[in-house]
Amino acid sequence: MSAERLLALTQGDPSGIGPEIAIAAWEAARADTTLPRFILLADPDLMRSRARMLGKDVRIAECDVASAHAAFAQALPVLPLRSRAGGARGKPDASDAPSTIEAIERAVRLAFDGSVSAVVTNPIAKEVLYRAGFSHPGHTEFLGELARRHTGRETRAVMMLWAEELAVVPVTIHVALADVPRLVTRELIVETAKIVAADMRARFGVATPRLAISGLNPHAGEDGAMGREEIDTIAPAIAELVAAGIDARGPYPADTLFHESAREKYDAALCMTHDQALIPIKTLAFDRAVNVTLGLPFVRTSPDHGTAFDIAGKGVASPASLIEALRLAARLAGG
Repeated sequence: MSAERLLALTQGDPSGIGPEIAIAAWEAARADTTLPRFILLADPDLMRSRARMLGKDVRIAECDVASAHAAFAQALPVLPLRSRAGGARGKPDASDAPSTIEAIERAVRLAFDGSVSAVVTNPIAKEVLYRAGFSHPGHTEFLGELARRHTGRETRAVMMLWAEELAVVPVTIHVALADVPRLVTRELIVETAKIVAADMRARFGVATPRLAISGLNPHAGEDGAMGREEIDTIAPAIAELVAAGIDARGPYPADTLFHESAREKYDAALCMTHDQALIPIKTLAFDRAVNVTLGLPFVRTSPDHGTAFDIAGKGVASPASLIEALRLAARLAGG
């Protein structure tokens, strides 16, 4: 595996399952040379402690990116963070926030300077970071801000959840359901869809992406009987996208958008609410779905699950979604 395929993987919340699924992913990649190699940005002592807790004989190699490939076959390569992490299993602590944030910032820096081909992030707990003064709604928005810092340009980051059988994009993400009708605008739908179409072409190699766009209301409003958002906002956004040369269709009722024959007719579904998008993909591919951030000047993927504090350190966390995130990151970085 060439140096160009090296990925940067962040530790995630030190008290969650991130450290242990990173170990499991390294074990899988060491045994399967088709899996991409990575360097883990983490507190080395945290990783040693978690390996002992799991009863695993894992050597931790503190190294830089240049030496990570040589180390990978015999040890988990870790780029040490300056911030220490206590990482008490299942007991998140705001004092660990600096290490969580540092890992993300340094991984993005490595992507911008060309040291790694992509960034893969382990799950974070936003409420823990908020207690430490974190000001961003979530991981996706923070990555957009980091891109702005590096480029000097405003960057709109868009969250896609991807699996082989389905790709979904929530137009609104972590907001109260009561706020969604106000937040769903023609401009937001158009901007989101253009980013999705551009990255589907550039990253996923889909020459003419087909975008299915859901309605907001039951039955897509039923011709205004259950709301006018489809008539006044969503349909005009779709018309604008079509006029711009994008294959956008809808608005479709969300309850009939995800059965097998419906999925064959589009490459990505844009949904007005978080749950419209995430419920179907987590039902179809819970252990395989990957969170992909579109609109960034670098590739970023993540497992499609949270920190799972309740099972941290018990040795039962599945690395499947992380392994798929590593696979997809390498694929997208390869063009």
